[in-house]
Amino acid sequence: MSKKPESPTPQPYHNLDPARAAAKLGPAVDTTRFAKAAAFCGKGRDDLAKRGYAPDGKKRLRRFSIWEITKYLIPVASAHLRRVLRANPDLPQGEGEAGAKWFTLEEVLTLRDHFAQEGSSAKEYKPYRPEGLPAKICAVANFKGGSGKTTTCAHLAMAAALDGYKVLVIDMDSQASMTSILGGQVADEWQTVFPLIAKDYARSLQAENRVRAAAGQPTLPFDESLSAALETVPADLIQKTHWPNIDLIGAQLNLYWAEFQIPVWRMGLRSWPLWDALGNFLTDEGILDQYDIVFLDTPPALGYLTINSLSAADILLVPLGASFLEFDSTGRFFDMLHATFASIEDGENSQRRGLGLPEIKFEWDVVRAIITRFDASQQTDLANVIQAYFGDFMTPYRQEFTALVGQAGEQVNGIYEADYREFNRDTYLRGREAFDRTYAEFKQLLIGAWWRDAQMTGAQMAKGAEDGKTQKA
Repeated sequence: MSKKPESPTPQPYHNLDPARAAAKLGPAVDTTRFAKAAAFCGKGRDDLAKRGYAPDGKKRLRRFSIWEITKYLIPVASAHLRRVLRANPDLPQGEGEAGAKWFTLEEVLTLRDHFAQEGSSAKEYKPYRPEGLPAKICAVANFKGGSGKTTTCAHLAMAAALDGYKVLVIDMDSQASMTSILGGQVADEWQTVFPLIAKDYARSLQAENRVRAAAGQPTLPFDESLSAALETVPADLIQKTHWPNIDLIGAQLNLYWAEFQIPVWRMGLRSWPLWDALGNFLTDEGILDQYDIVFLDTPPALGYLTINSLSAADILLVPLGASFLEFDSTGRFFDMLHATFASIEDGENSQRRGLGLPEIKFEWDVVRAIITRFDASQQTDLANVIQAYFGDFMTPYRQEFTALVGQAGEQVNGIYEADYREFNRDTYLRGREAFDRTYAEFKQLLIGAWWRDAQMTGAQMAKGAEDGKTQKA
């Protein structure tokens, strides 16, 4: 007996009724509907962001157990830490019973200082940081949205803070995701990097007007906003976070206005080096002497804010997923970097040569691409291909995808803020290891760059001393 032929399964996109489809459209959408959607999203964003907040509406950093402290933060045995606490009642004693004490990060930092002074000289209780050298600036950037820029930047900042470094995070992205993660409150663009860029332009405009006035030429207009920008100081922008050693310059939607205003300023004063504004602020205002590391979370575009970030940076990290599209996009990102900065060099240096001035040259201590959200079961072959093409431009470690990131993200927290007791132990350990190893890769770049700077500084000082002896002789 032959089987009855089966009827083909209808597809969901076949035999659609145009009239029914039209009925589902609703009325035409005007611009006020965008405002309504934005208002609903804004309320939802605030509600979701505050899931991890304390009842008073502020973020609080959790406490750390003796197990965490001795496993991850201070290289001592748990039993030895307990003995030191008993022998030194003036040290922070934490909360809880003797066998299960919990400490704030401030207390952990105090304990770290104690061991650095009293502990074994063979152990590194404080991270490497050469004296007399400025903070290192690390920009995390790529064209591709969703490549893991903010996640990577946030976790590097938190890992560095747990390691004992003093960190400043600057959110250059008007989407302000980093600001939300760190619990920042930003009322308008005047609490972002916008006024410091305006301040740099205002200073250049003042210098130009002094030259014009001396030559008897009419001066360029100088409005009230530029006068206000000149009064901006770091304390107006930098805010404390719930991390005792992470400060923040936050962002909000109006920061995007800078992308329109910066080219207008540049057209009005062609001599203004717009790419130097952020770097000038960090250097001239003494920021690099107050911190160990400055992290820059950039927008997913090569606009003027990103150019400022990349120009200021010593270290550039470029996250990408192990997919063809992200590999392709990242290649185009590097191509655009070359075109942009080579064009600036060519344009500026053609003028400088004519004036007998030294030429400018953009340089970075190190640039590395890093694979994020890596799934070894499906992406190993393509990741190997990407690694082969990028070569030493890529970190050897691939940051594995971990469920811990998504679970912690529900509370708008980083994994370092998550209480390990709320997760499966294996899930926590795998997630923690993924970002600890990413931080280890970054730290190796950081201390290597510092060490090289220290060697160069020492060699220059030695040469200066030798030249001085020669002149005296």
